[in-house]
Amino acid sequence: MKLKKINKNKGFTLIEILVVIGIIAILAAIVIIAINPARQFAQARNTQRESSVNTLLNAIGQNLADNKGVPLSATTCAGITNIPNENPKHIGIGSGFVDLTCLVPTYIATSIPVDPTDGTATDTQYTISYNGVRYKVCAPEHNETAIVPNPGTYCLER
Repeated sequence: MKLKKINKNKGFTLIEILVVIGIIAILAAIVIIAINPARQFAQARNTQRESSVNTLLNAIGQNLADNKGVPLSATTCAGITNIPNENPKHIGIGSGFVDLTCLVPTYIATSIPVDPTDGTATDTQYTISYNGVRYKVCAPEHNETAIVPNPGTYCLER
């Protein structure tokens, strides 16, 4: 009795490969939707904005403490006057802006923080108001559309 050797081709069929690729594609789509990079980046930028607003107010507060409660003046920080909360000014350099570079390097180590999306030293995209008693710093760009629900402008007041 002679045994016949059976040759079996080892490997995957085209259909099996396509099914596996399809499953991987579905899983990848689910992971990308769950992670949502646009939302993650928007949240990171908003966290940076919140930190920057806090940094600016802390610097102003430290300046007030060092000067026995005397507020920032137009002679030390250009553009600072009584700015009502209803009409805040942008922080930056130039006419119509509040120049807070007087706080660098004593109260802010390197430079005035700028908005991570489109802020520059000339216009940080942050706003400040001062009603004679309290300072209010806002980050108007905080309301990015990638975040749902839309949180709106972020402000702190001290």
